[in-house]
Amino acid sequence: MSARGRRATLPPEGFRARRRLCDEHDGCVARFVAEDHGAGSKEYDFAALPISPALRKAFAQAFAQRTRPGGGLRALGSVDKAFRRFTSFANYLGGLMRPPTEAGHLTPTHLDGWFLQRSHLASGGMELSELKASLRKVPGISGEFAAKVSERGQRREKANTVSYSRAEFDRILGAARGDVRRAARRIRANQELLARWRTGGIDREQDEQRWLRGQVLDMVDRHADVPRYTSGAKLRQKWVGALDTVTGHITALHLGSVEVAAFVVLLVGLTGENRGTIVAAPAAHHRPDGYVGPIGTVILELDKSRRGPNRHMDVPLVDLPDWIPISSEHRENHDRDDLRTPFGVYMLAHELTTAGRRILGTERLLVWWAATGNRGVGSGLRTGLTAEHVHEWAAGHDLPADRVPSEEDDEESGPGQLTVTLPRLRLTHTELHQKAVAHTESTLANEYLLRNRGNIADYQRVVADVLTEQVAKARTHTVLRTLSPSEIEQSRSDPDKVAARHNLDAATLRRMVSGELDTVMAACVDNLASPHTPAGQPCRASFMLCLSCPCARALPHHLPLQVAVHDTLQSRQAEMTPLRWAQRFSLPHAQLADLLERTGTTAVDDARAHLADEQRQLVERFLRRELDLL
Repeated sequence: MSARGRRATLPPEGFRARRRLCDEHDGCVARFVAEDHGAGSKEYDFAALPISPALRKAFAQAFAQRTRPGGGLRALGSVDKAFRRFTSFANYLGGLMRPPTEAGHLTPTHLDGWFLQRSHLASGGMELSELKASLRKVPGISGEFAAKVSERGQRREKANTVSYSRAEFDRILGAARGDVRRAARRIRANQELLARWRTGGIDREQDEQRWLRGQVLDMVDRHADVPRYTSGAKLRQKWVGALDTVTGHITALHLGSVEVAAFVVLLVGLTGENRGTIVAAPAAHHRPDGYVGPIGTVILELDKSRRGPNRHMDVPLVDLPDWIPISSEHRENHDRDDLRTPFGVYMLAHELTTAGRRILGTERLLVWWAATGNRGVGSGLRTGLTAEHVHEWAAGHDLPADRVPSEEDDEESGPGQLTVTLPRLRLTHTELHQKAVAHTESTLANEYLLRNRGNIADYQRVVADVLTEQVAKARTHTVLRTLSPSEIEQSRSDPDKVAARHNLDAATLRRMVSGELDTVMAACVDNLASPHTPAGQPCRASFMLCLSCPCARALPHHLPLQVAVHDTLQSRQAEMTPLRWAQRFSLPHAQLADLLERTGTTAVDDARAHLADEQRQLVERFLRRELDLL
């Protein structure tokens, strides 16, 4: 049974796992099998490294440990990098006057010497950290060398990633939408032509060219290829070339590299997921809206391998993101594909890649046709996509960057072209949403947004405006009424007088003093007269709203909880984005700060010092919203 409660898939009876080190090559060839079945497997030959046989075998064993299931490296690209680090280190060792011959002969000086040759590179620190992670797995290394490879990496400070401005972001997504819409029109028109051809709706004698195109489309739809001669090099038949190129014929029904890059740009920009997660997105999905809901929704199981045990995520794609206003006029007049929502983009991609998935036999969403390939791979259907494809897509568009004038600028010079990268698109999405995507809110605040300096002035202004608005609300809202310790003492001898002073009856005052009417930070004197629910109905509002409710009264025994909530809200500023904290907590924080100021420093310090564990636990449950009446 998996950690998520699903029944695990078991191998067939008699299954034997393949060895990751091939004995027939003296244990110097390691085999990596990708967890993603579509990525296949690959062998890495350590026998050609210019080092001793013993060291080759030790490196191969370490590599096999790092690439085994649960070893840390899951993606083929990461495994390739690990092998390149071993190769680079082996080449350095092999060029020494007295190279080490065994793992136990490796010393810190060897690692320092290798890094000295690469320290000038921007990626040098990262490469050192990657090599250390692999060398820690080498069997037989000395304690001194083990301590060296366990040290923290000497990485350079990571450069700030700058988000796009809202105008730049809109230009990028607008260009991608244009490409996707053109692809949809082309593929749908050719699907319609193919359907007419298959049903005999095209007369060859009257329109031979369209009939022949239908014949080619039939071949493309079935095999992603064109009619070819059966002998020799199996070239395309002559009449096929007279109609169009092979690329033109096949992309009549399939996406090309530019168009699939446009889909990835849109999905990253609208969801905030990274490239690997989007490229590996499945075609299988769940429709909780039942295909008829007012807001279309798809739930996908996405995979972010770096998250380890929590790598699988159920992610909803909805028809309307919260930050893009779409007018009713647009809803009525836009074409059948709403490409301003992740739901609309996903459903269109699912439709246009159906034939490619059937031919390729893949479960992935994005399938496209490549006219050429590299590394000995020819043309054909693909499921992978690299950052270079996105760069090539952007190069084909006029995407000017916002001009930032400086004293050296020529006033007549125009802005430069945008460099489109998926990490910047993802950062812009988090900037717009102020919401974590596939990471914690603390990571969002301290890693992603902290490095972003693209819109820092605008962002600070927005946060300042929200804080000013919330503080103004705190000043205009009803101030929580309090009973002093002397009034509590007086209530024991003259309850009627104290009750009248606070617009209460004596019976309610006695219940309040006894703690019978406590909520969290106050007592409620009339649960049926709340301003947050219809008259006569029990209040179901959050206890946080007691801070400005006319039915609430604060007593001295509530002070420790008020102090604890105030301190906890303040500490959460370091764990959340400034805007999200301002929107969620600045109002109650300002109300509590005012309340504690009226109480006095001595009483507040005493309450903070004597806070009980049960009270701390109650505050934690309260802020996790476990006490809300749903």
